[in-house]
Amino acid sequence: MKRSFQQVVTQSPLVPQGTSAPADRMPERFNRSITKQGISTSPMNRVTVRPVRTKKDEKTFIKFQWKVYDASPYWVPPLLMDRRKLIDRKNNPFYKHAAMELFLAERDGEVVGRIGAIVNDNHNREHNENIGFFGFFESVNDQAVANTLFDAARAWLVARGVTAMRGPASPSVNDEYGLLVEGFDRLPAALMAYNPDYYQTLVENYGFRKVQDLFAYYIHKDKVFNEKFIRIADVVSRRESLKIREIDMSRFDEEVKLVRELYSRGWSKNWGEVPMTEEEFNYVAKDLKMIVDPRLIIIAESKGKPVGFGMTIPDINRIMVHNKRGWLIPAMVRMLLFKKKIDRVRIIILGVLPEYANTGIGAALFYETGRRCVASGYPHGEASWVNEDNVMMNRGAELMQGTIDKRYRVYQLAL
Repeated sequence: MKRSFQQVVTQSPLVPQGTSAPADRMPERFNRSITKQGISTSPMNRVTVRPVRTKKDEKTFIKFQWKVYDASPYWVPPLLMDRRKLIDRKNNPFYKHAAMELFLAERDGEVVGRIGAIVNDNHNREHNENIGFFGFFESVNDQAVANTLFDAARAWLVARGVTAMRGPASPSVNDEYGLLVEGFDRLPAALMAYNPDYYQTLVENYGFRKVQDLFAYYIHKDKVFNEKFIRIADVVSRRESLKIREIDMSRFDEEVKLVRELYSRGWSKNWGEVPMTEEEFNYVAKDLKMIVDPRLIIIAESKGKPVGFGMTIPDINRIMVHNKRGWLIPAMVRMLLFKKKIDRVRIIILGVLPEYANTGIGAALFYETGRRCVASGYPHGEASWVNEDNVMMNRGAELMQGTIDKRYRVYQLAL
C-alpha cells in the first residue's frame, strides 16, 4: 500500500556563479566560506559544517539523533547496526548507483545538526529528471543551524549539476521518506519516519515548497469489513479463479525473486518510485526476513499466474520504542519475549500488475490482508504510505474504513 501499481537574489560563496538562491533568503545567510577541507563557516552564528570523513564522525552522525529525541516518548530509537548499514557507502548496494555526502554542523565545538546530500542516478534515469535529494536531516530548533546545513547540501548538489533538491529521503524513496507534518503524538509505524514538529518551520523558512503529501491510514478490525467489501472480494475471487497464498519461507529466495519481478513491473511508473536493483532487493529482504510474519506476505494468482502481492509486517516499533540505546542484543531479547504481544501491523505494499488494475483483484487483496491480520491477532493496522494523488489506493484504504492518521510531506527547492 506504499504505492499503487498504477500510476538566490545575491550570489553566495557556497553557490557557484550562474546559479540563484531563493529570493526570500536574506543576503546575510550566505555569508559563508569554504576551506580546502570543505568546512563552511558562518561568523554571524558561529556555526560550522564539515563533511563526515572518519568512523568516529559516522558514529557522531548516527548518535546525534539521541540528542534531539531522547526526551520524546514517541521516537523509536533505531538499531545502531542498521543505521551504520544504511550509510555504508562501501557495502550498501544503493550506493552503486548513488552518491552521497554527509555533513555535521557544530557550534562552539558542540554538534547541533546533521544532513546528507544525495544524487540517485537511477531516480534521474527512471523519471527523466535532474534532481538531488537531502536526507538524514536533524537539527536543534535554530533556523541559523538549519540554514547552514541546507546551504552545505545545496552547494554539494549544485557542484554536481542538478537543478533541484528534494526531500527528505534518507537516503531514498525505498527508505525513510517524507517529513512528518501531522501525527506527532503517536508512535510511527515500523520503518516510517518521525521528527519534531518544528522541522516543518525550519524547512519551509529556508524556501522549500511541498511537492507531494503521503498519507498513513489507521485501520481497525471492527471497521475494516462491510457487506459491500466482502461481496466484491467473493465475486472477484470466483470470476478470476483467484488464489491468494502466503509466502513459502522454505523457498525464500525463489519467492523473493517472484515478488521483486512483480514489484519491478508494477511500481515503476508511480510518482517518485525507483525500483530497487536485484542486489538492493535481496539486501532489504534479508533484513526483513527477521521480522516478517509469513501469514501476512501474500501473493495473488489469477488462473495460476502471479498477478499481485501484499506485504504486511508486525509493527515492531511497539516494542522497539523501549530499546532506548539502539543496541542489537537487547532488541533481539525484546523480539523473543514480546513479539507475540504486538497487536498492530503496517501494510507496506499492496497492489496488482497494471493489466489487472480493473479486475477487482486489488480489492480482493485488501480484503484478504484484513482477514489475515485479524485472524492472526492484529486488531490494529497502519497502511502507509499512500501518495495523496493515488486515487486507486486511497479508495482502497477508504474501502477498509481507514482514516488518515498521519501525514508526511515531500519538499523541493529549485537550485
